[in-house]
Amino acid sequence: MLPHLGLIVPPSDGAVPPEGAALYTGRAHFSARGLGLSEISNRGYNAVIDRVAALARELADAGALALSLMGTSLSFYRGGQANEALKQTMAQASGLPCTTMSDAVVHGLRSMNAQRVAVATAYIDEVNQQLKAFLSESGFTPTAVRGLSITDVQAVGEVPPSVLADLCREVYRAQPGADAILISCGGLRTLAATRLVEAELGVPVVSSSPAGFWDLMRTAGLPAHSAGHGRLFDEPAEASSQARR
Repeated sequence: MLPHLGLIVPPSDGAVPPEGAALYTGRAHFSARGLGLSEISNRGYNAVIDRVAALARELADAGALALSLMGTSLSFYRGGQANEALKQTMAQASGLPCTTMSDAVVHGLRSMNAQRVAVATAYIDEVNQQLKAFLSESGFTPTAVRGLSITDVQAVGEVPPSVLADLCREVYRAQPGADAILISCGGLRTLAATRLVEAELGVPVVSSSPAGFWDLMRTAGLPAHSAGHGRLFDEPAEASSQARR
């Protein structure tokens, strides 16, 4: 039987993001519960964030071995301490190892030895500023931070790879010296753009949803490598949550 890992996702339908199957088919089983986020904004986050504990408990009851809150902005918008508190809330409700997508992008960037980070997002300016503050608090230097100004939860999944690649080029070239690119928003489908941008610009790309699955595998103590999906997945990483701290 495959290890069962649980996801708390923003959309109400509770669908497992497609990156899970793309990265780890035959290695893990993922199930999800949806928060019902109505819009990608502080107003939307505030309306659903208190449901996290109940969904964590549901996933534990369904047999999950570890959990992730798979929403980047949901977990960073109130800052690093609030992100830590969310993990504690999930852990207390479920009794399981827990992580968040904000943790995932931080761990991914650190694993790439990144310090100066160019940032491409789906977000409006208010959320971009919150991400910039969170990254700075986490020890990174954001260079350019630019977003697509999308608030519709479903629309982010429809952004084509060419648009994401263009935005990555824009933020990377806006200021010299970035040693990685972050694509932030778990609803964006980024695997194709990641391969294209890494090949063209020669820097690692860490993006929310793929990094979220990578980080959850490690949180569960499972190997997280997956060849052909970008530098983050190229080499087996130590499957230990302690190794990430």
